[in-house]
Amino acid sequence: MISEAILAYCEAHSVPQSDILADLERETYIRTLEPQMISGHLQGRLLALLSRLIRPKVAVDIGTFTGYSALCIAEGLAEDGLVHTIDTDDERGFIARNYAKRAGFRNHIVFHQGRAADILPTITAPFDFVFIDADKESYGLYFDIVVEKTRPGGLIIADNVLWKGRVVEPNMSAKTAIIDAFNAKIAADSRVEPLMLPIRDGLSVMFRV
Repeated sequence: MISEAILAYCEAHSVPQSDILADLERETYIRTLEPQMISGHLQGRLLALLSRLIRPKVAVDIGTFTGYSALCIAEGLAEDGLVHTIDTDDERGFIARNYAKRAGFRNHIVFHQGRAADILPTITAPFDFVFIDADKESYGLYFDIVVEKTRPGGLIIADNVLWKGRVVEPNMSAKTAIIDAFNAKIAADSRVEPLMLPIRDGLSVMFRV
């Protein structure tokens, strides 16, 4: 939705990603079939900034992929904080674990393999910070689970809420309609105050009331 030139300009005038994150991004593009799923520089710096402001003790990352978002969230953890990152597919787990170790966060990131709907109820509440970036069909379900476990003043962030801009098209695909319905759901929920940002593929940053 944003031109490559504008994106490059924004990245050039923002704090750079670390060498470790840059290496992880390169390896993701070399070794995975869907590298565009990675959070990337600009979005990653926003996650890190918000995490630093919140200083979470319990953070949840729904959708590990190669671990980029988990590493960014871990930058802002409280001294005894943990990021619980969840994915059904562990084929890329070795990449995520390797970079967590390289970044010095191996003892602060807990890797869960399985269905997030099954794992989320087992993670001790309250949650301080939640990032939802997994199967879009389950966004509403994940939100319903985490919103009750997130403390007042905590953050819930959902990725891909603009779905390449297709949410404003008159003839939506089935998947686009799911994202549109999720956006309407959180906009109408009095438990959160959402702010939708046109960053990358769209981020909804929700403040837990």
